[in-house]
Amino acid sequence: MPRPEIKRIGVLTGGGDAPGLNAVIRALVKTAVKVHGWEVMGILDGYEGLIKPHMIKPLTLADVRGILHRGGTILGTTNRANPFKYEKRLRGKTVETDESDKVIRNVKKHKMDCVAIIGGDGTLFLGSKLMKKGMRMVGIPKTIDNDIDATDFTFGFDSAVFTAMEAIDKIHTTAESHSRVMIVEVMGRNVGWIALHAGLAGSADIILIPEIPYDIEEVAKKINTRNEQGRDFSIIVIGEGAKPIGGTQVYWNKTTSDGYGRLGGIGHLLAEQLSPLVENEIRVTTLGHVQRGGSPTNVDRNLGMRFGHAACRLIQKGKFGHMVALDGNEIVSVPIAKVAGVTKAIPTDHPLLKMAEDIGIEFGR
Repeated sequence: MPRPEIKRIGVLTGGGDAPGLNAVIRALVKTAVKVHGWEVMGILDGYEGLIKPHMIKPLTLADVRGILHRGGTILGTTNRANPFKYEKRLRGKTVETDESDKVIRNVKKHKMDCVAIIGGDGTLFLGSKLMKKGMRMVGIPKTIDNDIDATDFTFGFDSAVFTAMEAIDKIHTTAESHSRVMIVEVMGRNVGWIALHAGLAGSADIILIPEIPYDIEEVAKKINTRNEQGRDFSIIVIGEGAKPIGGTQVYWNKTTSDGYGRLGGIGHLLAEQLSPLVENEIRVTTLGHVQRGGSPTNVDRNLGMRFGHAACRLIQKGKFGHMVALDGNEIVSVPIAKVAGVTKAIPTDHPLLKMAEDIGIEFGR
């Protein structure tokens, strides 16, 4: 099968920001220009930039100098611009319109032979739908939650875990000083990868994750046992998507344009549930978007660069509709159709869970 002739490609970042995005952009632009001689067009603010053609601009080697260490994305991002259900004001009302045909026209207008889409499951799924309408694309998985299937890790995850771990370390000392139960709520949506890894690294006593609905009696029992042993403080790390047995997830906003509710508040619910069961004073810290910000770790910088470089290789080979992925230490590719709509949750028999329970960490089960 002959390889496609490529002269110009586009790149966009969609969904929530994550440390390492600029590392991907930098490697992709450098590889495209220096190795393949392609032009690169930067698409601003995710799919918004494909709907509004004035938000597409050339991306040169000069544009990507000095960005490797920077958090965020130089292209901007959004998780609201769904081309198939695009919200806009019409006659004083907010309506949803299908702008996907406009996206295809703008891709052709700017003569982009392929678009590299950097994003999470939702962003990549929309890219695969646009490909069915004629837009060539390749995917680069991005999420701090590490919930994209078929890749061992996503860039952004390691940085988020490191930030959460540092916060837990600091909270540990104040918990011990005041004999308090300190609850740290971390991000992760419907999976507990951040909570598990950060909780383990931060020496948490209890880790509560969405995959294992917790029994509040077991949580209280762990705290009271520690008190009896003279360890009169406890650290609890809880993923924002966790829930009690028989309960539901906690949202602070269920009506969002991207189709996702905004999880948050489970830490405060847990504090209310624990209060009558333990004697300790309880405090809650919600880390929130601090986990998305700041410079990427060396792991995320290097993984981001590897992904950006590999995406160019997919384009050169004509493997459109594929996503780069990490398998062990090897960069591979998988069809996006294989991962679309699949959430990579923590198996309840995962070796890390087994190890954690063996050393005394409670998961509320």
